[in-house]
Amino acid sequence: MTHSPATSTRPAQLGWRNAVFAAFFVAGLGLASWMARIPAVRDGLGLDTAQVGLLIFGLSSGSVVGLLIAAGLLGRLGARRAMLLSTTLSATGLVFMGAGVSLVPSAPFVFAALAVFGIGMGSLDVMMNVEGAAAERAIGRTLMPLMHACFSLGTVVGALGGAAASALHVSVFWHLLVMAVLVLGTIVVAVRFLPAVTPTAEPADASTQAWPARLSDSLAVWRDRKLLLIGVIVLGMTFAEGSANDWLALASVDGHGLSNTDGAIVFGVFVAAMTVGRVLGGPVLDRFGRVPVLRACAGIGIAGLVLFILAPNTPLVYVGTIFWGIGASLGFPVGMSAAADDTRNAAARVSAVAIIGYFAFLVGPPVLGLLGEAWGLLNALYLILILMVLAGLAAPAARPAASAFTDAKP
Repeated sequence: MTHSPATSTRPAQLGWRNAVFAAFFVAGLGLASWMARIPAVRDGLGLDTAQVGLLIFGLSSGSVVGLLIAAGLLGRLGARRAMLLSTTLSATGLVFMGAGVSLVPSAPFVFAALAVFGIGMGSLDVMMNVEGAAAERAIGRTLMPLMHACFSLGTVVGALGGAAASALHVSVFWHLLVMAVLVLGTIVVAVRFLPAVTPTAEPADASTQAWPARLSDSLAVWRDRKLLLIGVIVLGMTFAEGSANDWLALASVDGHGLSNTDGAIVFGVFVAAMTVGRVLGGPVLDRFGRVPVLRACAGIGIAGLVLFILAPNTPLVYVGTIFWGIGASLGFPVGMSAAADDTRNAAARVSAVAIIGYFAFLVGPPVLGLLGEAWGLLNALYLILILMVLAGLAAPAARPAASAFTDAKP
């Protein structure tokens, strides 16, 4: 995909950057709007914990499809049309989800709507990361942590909107309909500021390769031990984030006896902590380096999980949630940067790490649902703790090579 020379001007670059910021924001907004209403969805459909986990698998399976088709859509349609198509699918899924809960209650219908939503979100996630990396290179500044902070900010707004809708007894349908309009409307405006592209254009070396050769190059990165250890970091941190997104509100309600509204507020606290961690993460990484920061994040996250699981009172639930959110905040952005240190095959390396991250983000929550049905949701969270321990142990793999950056750079 070749970007227009017009993006060499400063105003065009800033517009490009802000458009990507907007895409990250609405992705978080849409996702959190659904997640904050999971307790209401559970009650409206009369589901148990295991059935909620299976319902969420609709989102997971759809997102996997989205991840697989994203590159093809980008190549054929260009970023503007591809991102608009993905967001339209996401908005449609949100509306149908609401209808399947409030208007014509049906778990299979909601499952199908979640799959459509997932296809849109999964493909949009890849597209906005690709655009974000390209904008970062064009501008010459580290922007990826701030882009992911925009996603977290979107989840904060979405969680607060969900809490308000719950407190005001707004039906899931009307809540998600309003969010769908906001999400789609924002992208319609934002994509105008993305650089013009030639939809079928590819890098010269890629376009002259037969597809078996390109497939072989992409698979070869999976034999890189360092890359796999970076994947372990991303796996643990992203599992912690994704599981909180789907289960934190419900674990607060079922495990600690909070109301549905309070459960949505706890989720809002988590995503707020994630946002703060990502906004402040760049300077902290510049000062101390990747490895110490990732180890500290793992330690903070582990402490937060233990505190949340064992909290004897509500204030400690909130404290544990804050630590959990801060601990999980930097794993994915740092993992993406570390994967791209080797510029010889950066695209394939970043793609491999992203697949690991999205696998944890999407498949982990249904697994926790099945474990939660058997042993209780709070006990199921110990699986996250184990994975965060492994992420902390694998942190040295993220150290930049001498030819890329010093260890004091993110």
